[in-house]
This record gives sequence, structure tokens and C-alpha cells, in this order.
Amino acid sequence: MQQRIIVLGAGYTGATAAGRLAKRLHRDDVAITLVNAEPDFVERVRMHQLATGQDLQPRPFDAMFAGTGVELKLARVTGVDADRKAVTVTGADGAGELLEYDTLVYALGSGWNDGGVPGVAEHAYEVAGRPGALRLRERLARLDAGQTVVVVGGGLTGLEAATEIAEARPDLDVALAARGGLGDWLSDKGRAHLRKVCARLGITVHEHTAVTAVAADRVTTADGTEIPAAVTVWTTGFAVHPIARATTLEVSETGQIVVDRTMRSVSHPDVYAIGDAALVMGPGDKPLRMSCASGVPTAWQAADAIAARLTGGKLPKVPLRYFNQCISLGRRDGLIQYVTADDRAVRAALTGRLAAGYKELICKGAAWGVAHPLIGLPARPRRVVPQPARADSAITASA
Repeated sequence: MQQRIIVLGAGYTGATAAGRLAKRLHRDDVAITLVNAEPDFVERVRMHQLATGQDLQPRPFDAMFAGTGVELKLARVTGVDADRKAVTVTGADGAGELLEYDTLVYALGSGWNDGGVPGVAEHAYEVAGRPGALRLRERLARLDAGQTVVVVGGGLTGLEAATEIAEARPDLDVALAARGGLGDWLSDKGRAHLRKVCARLGITVHEHTAVTAVAADRVTTADGTEIPAAVTVWTTGFAVHPIARATTLEVSETGQIVVDRTMRSVSHPDVYAIGDAALVMGPGDKPLRMSCASGVPTAWQAADAIAARLTGGKLPKVPLRYFNQCISLGRRDGLIQYVTADDRAVRAALTGRLAAGYKELICKGAAWGVAHPLIGLPARPRRVVPQPARADSAITASA
């Protein structure tokens, strides 16, 4: 009897996990189903480019997973019953369906987070996903010269959005509101370059500025200052998909599924969580940040752990760590901040056109890895072996 493996979500992590499982496991022994609401892969790290009018390369899943044995089910996930080992989904025709699994890989990821700030949901735009980026794209196209765009949030997403908009539309007045100092987590070299780029692109930077309200034509800060804004782009962080919180899975305060070092749920051994959906502890016992840089290695870890447990192999022991933070600053500039294993900046940083090229290679490499799931792994898939009756408890104790 085939092992039924269901992967929920086909972003970077879900699509990577599904492809890696297909490569690791013999097709006769497993049935791998990848559930996703959209028929094509979305390069989420390029949403700021999409928002400024750039067209991205189409990556349909039916072509990507052709010949892999992965079955794509176009549907929206509406519920997970971790005790019954079943998932409910709704197709494009509105019909519901119950999918039962032996192993579940939860990779539903995250979306934008309005932070509960008044007016954000009604008036702000976002680039956390394709619908939001396309909505912003349409709005930016209607702006007249001289109008103001305020990007709220000084993290990686905010920096990329502000610089991309300022470069693509030099006729607009672009501002960035950061709760802390501009790039205050970067090295001295990184901060200096970031200030140089913002000055060159004419970006007005409001440092140590907390936005407490958003209206259709302005934002209001904690000290009562009003900043004009024909368009407000909200990039202050991400919120995980709410379905996990509604299950019996153990989740954190943020709604992320609590996992062990193999990405296995600590409460339900048949469930693995990866990417933004998982609370993963990295070096220094610090949670990994929500990012593609964190998510793809967790997908590798989960897929290899599932394959090992099903085939009687050794569990992976690859440490999850960081090497750098890659920031695009428009199409012709960038910043590569080298970091410690636990994501703290060191003195070294790469800047300018070379950094922009480096970032572009990283983005292309991530998409290429998803689009070519069977390349780069051992050629011979392994056979699933019968599991001892108490295998789960024994593995849990040793994991």
C-alpha cells in the first residue's frame, strides 16, 4: 500500500519539499499530492519588481512537475484535522473534498500583517503576495508626477520596495518610515551604502518613526505628525496562515507550528511544518526569521527526514544557519550583508552592481531549484520499508 504524502502550499518551501520527496522515494511506494490554489509558481522574493511594472517569467506547475510523480491538486486548503489525519480543500468549482494522509507537510506560509494599526487594512497596499503586488502595480501606474508614496517598514521588504519604486518612478516622491534607525542591524559599511543609495534615489527617510494610523491620503506617526501619502505600502512584517492555530497542533504565540530539528511537529508525529509556518530554532537557540533563506533549508530538512524514516535511513543532521542577507536596491544596486550563523551582521559586506548581480543569481537559483526538482540528488530513489509498530515513539525519543 502506498504511503500518502500531502504537501500543503506550493511556494518555495512546499514545492521544494514535494520535488525532493519525489526524488528520494520510489514512485511505486508513495503517492505525493501537492495542494495549491494557483496553477503556477510565484517568485515571492520578486513582488516588489512585479509591483513596479516588471513582468516575471511564467512557471506553470504542470510543466515543472511533469514526470516526477507529484500530483498537483488545484484547491484552497480550508481545514486540517491532525487527529483524524485529514485535510479539507475547496476546488475552483466550490466543491469540497476530504484528503486523507499518512504524512502531511504543512507549508502554507504567511501573508502580510497589518499589525492591527487603524486604517491599514482599508487604505494600505502590500507586496507580500501576487494579488497585493498587482493591486499596487495598478495604483502606481495611475499616480501623477510629484505624488508621494510612503513605504512603512525598514526591514528587507521595505528597503526593496522603496528603492524599486524610487528607481522605476523617479518622478514620484518616495519616503520610507522606519521604526528604528535606517538599516540599524547592518554593519557600518552596509548602513553607509544604504544611506548613499537612498540619497541617490531621492528617498526621504523618516527614522525612529512609528506609524500609528493610515488614511487614504496620509499616515500619522506616534508623535502626531502627519506625512502625506497618495499611496501607503505596508511592509512591517508577516503573519502566518491562520489554519494551524485552529487545529490541535501545538503552535506558538505567532501561530507557527512547533517542530523539532527535523521539522516534525512536537505534538503530531505525522505532520511536518516548514518555512514561515514553522517555529524553527536556529543557532543560539533563536527562531529562524520568516524568509526564503530560512524556508528552503527547512524544506530540505523535512523531505530528507521523511525519506529517512520511511526507508530506514539515517536522519539528517545538517545545521540550519545563515551566511548572508541579500537586499536588492533597485535593478542596478544591491547590498549583501554577511552575517554570523545566528544572523548577526559582521563587518564584511558587498555593495553596488556586483551585489545586485549576486542577489539576482540567488533569486534565479532559488526558482531554478523549484523548477527542476529531480536534478542534483541521488539518481536512485529508495524503497519504503515496513515500519515497526512502535517506530514513531522510538524515533521521537532519538530525534
